[in-house]
Amino acid sequence: MNKKELAELLKYSNPKELYIITWNRLLKLLLCPFKVLVKQDVGDLKKDQVVWVDEVKVTIELKTVFIISSKAYYYFHFEILNE
Repeated sequence: MNKKELAELLKYSNPKELYIITWNRLLKLLLCPFKVLVKQDVGDLKKDQVVWVDEVKVTIELKTVFIISSKAYYYFHFEILNE
């Protein structure tokens, strides 16, 4: 995907929203900030720490990135704490 295609796709997204599918197959909208559990040490974050996601972004390769305390982390380092 090139930058122009990504820009076109992102016109319809919002960095303050994330849609997830729950364990019982329901579509749910999460609004930022939402809580996540750190699965492994990454950057300044420690395993089992609970932190707040301020924004959700995507890379040019379409990988989801969570913005936490103004730093970007790939989504797979976290478990969403769905309440």
